[in-house]
Amino acid sequence: MSAATTSAQSLREQERAARRAERARQKRVAKDEAAERRRAEKSGFANVNNPRRSTWMTVVCAVFAVYCLFPFVYLMINATKTQADFTSTFGLGFGRSFALWDNIVTVFTYQDGIFGRWLINTILYVVVGAGGATLLAIMGGYALAKFRFPGRKAVFAVIIGSISVPGIALAVPQFLLFAKLGLTNTPWAMIIPSLISPFGLYLMWIFSEQAVPTELLEAARVDGASEFRTFWTISLPLLAPGIVTTALFTIVATWNNYFLPLIMLKDADWYPLTIGLNQWKDQASTAGGQAIQNLVITGSLITIIPLVIAFLCLQKYWQSGLAAGAVKE
Repeated sequence: MSAATTSAQSLREQERAARRAERARQKRVAKDEAAERRRAEKSGFANVNNPRRSTWMTVVCAVFAVYCLFPFVYLMINATKTQADFTSTFGLGFGRSFALWDNIVTVFTYQDGIFGRWLINTILYVVVGAGGATLLAIMGGYALAKFRFPGRKAVFAVIIGSISVPGIALAVPQFLLFAKLGLTNTPWAMIIPSLISPFGLYLMWIFSEQAVPTELLEAARVDGASEFRTFWTISLPLLAPGIVTTALFTIVATWNNYFLPLIMLKDADWYPLTIGLNQWKDQASTAGGQAIQNLVITGSLITIIPLVIAFLCLQKYWQSGLAAGAVKE
C-alpha cells in the first residue's frame, strides 16, 4: 500500500471521528437544553439563551401595558368631542361629532392664543433649564469621574444626600430666596432651579467611569491634546448614550414641573403648560366661569406629543444608556 493511500485513509478516519464527535456534542447540547428547560419550568424562569413563551408573563405585561396606555387612549378619544359630548357621553366612547380639529384650533385661539404663549414658555424652560442642567451634569460628572482632587468624596456625599431630598421640600426655601432677590414671577425663577440636577450629575459620573477608558485619555494627553480637546473630540462621543439619557430625564422633569411654577409665578403670561391647563380646568368652578374640559383634554394631548416624539426618536440611545455598565467584560 502506497503512502498516499495510507494518508487518504487516515484523513477519512479522522473526518469520520470528527463527525462522530460532533454528533455526540450535539446530543449532549440537546440533552442539556432539555434539562435546562425542565429546570426553568420548575423554577418559573426561562433560560436567556433558550427563551420560551410564558403565558403568565404575557398577561402581566399586557396588564401593565393597558395601565400605561389607558390615559393616553382616554385623551385621544375625548379630544375628539365637543364640550356637550364630553359631559353627555361615555368616557371611553366617541361623541356624536368628530371635533378634534375644531378643538385644536380653539385651544390655540382661546383667550387670545394664551396656550401658544404657555407652550413657548415651556419650551424656553426646557431648552435653557433642562439643557443647562444636562450640560452641567456632563461636565461635572466627567470631572468627578476622571480627575482626582481633594474633597472628591465629600462632593460624592453631597450629591447622594441631595438626591435623597425631595424637590417639594426645597420649594418654600427656594421661594423665600428668590423673593429676597426679586426674581419671583420671572422666567429666572423657573430656569435657575432647573439647572441643578443631582441625579443627572450622579448618572453622568457613573457613566463616565465606565464609558471613557482612562488609557485613551492618557494616550491623547501624551500626543499633546489639551483637556478641552480631549473632552470634546474623544470623551463626548463616548458619552452620547449617557448624555441622551440624562437629557431625557431632565427634559421630562422640567416639562412636567408643576409645584415650582405654582408658587413662583403669578403672571399668566409666564405660566408653563402644566399651570395654564390647570387654570383652565379650574375655570368652571369660579363664579361665571365657563366649563372647557374639551379644551383641557385637547391641550393635554398636545402637551404630551413632544415627549412621546422625543422618547421614540431617542429610544435606542436611552436603552443603551440605562444598560451601560450592566455587564462586566
